[in-house]
This record gives sequence, structure tokens and C-alpha cells, in this order.
Amino acid sequence: MEILRNILLVLHIVGFAGILGGVLMQMPKVKEGAAKINGAIMHSSWLMLVTGLGLVGMLYARDLEPDNMKIGVKTLLLVVILVLALVNKMKERVSAGVLGAIGGLAVVNVVLAVMW
Repeated sequence: MEILRNILLVLHIVGFAGILGGVLMQMPKVKEGAAKINGAIMHSSWLMLVTGLGLVGMLYARDLEPDNMKIGVKTLLLVVILVLALVNKMKERVSAGVLGAIGGLAVVNVVLAVMW
């Protein structure tokens, strides 16, 4: 059970790295007007959601009580990231504000995980 939890945790962290990496890859393209939501942002957002739900499920399976307020806030932030990514996926150009919001919300999600 502990091995599965560790695998989910590593994949969750990889998801964060993918979101942040995807945003940072697109930032130089903002000046050219060619920035867009790439696959790294989309797939990593879904990866974080699935592994996060798996981690919470693991807590319940071990009869431990997770901090539901923390989990709710982190899930809400991730849903906002997903909505921003999905809404802007088909657009030819994405503004720096959208990319900054996605990257910033991902960082806030990690800060909440560590500090709360």
C-alpha cells in the first residue's frame, strides 16, 4: 500500500512539474503572439487531478481522515487550472495573463500542500 502511495505522490509531483514546464515553455512565445496551451499543460493537469484523487482515496482506504478543507481548496484550484486550459486550448493565441494564472495557481497548489 505504501509503494502505491509513493508512486501516486511521485506522479502528482511530475504533474506539477509538467504544468509549470509547459507554462515556462510558452512564455517566450507570448511576445511573438504564438503562445498556446500545449499538451504538457493539459496532460499534466489531468495527471495531477487523477493522482490527487488517488492519494485521497488511499487515505480513506487506510482509515485515516484527510484534511477535507485542504483537499477541497487544492481540488478547486486544480479545477480552475483545468477550466482555464480547456477554454483556451482551441485558441490560436493565449495571453500572458492566462499562462501566468495557470502557472501561478499551480505554484499556489504546491505551497498549500507544503505549508498547510
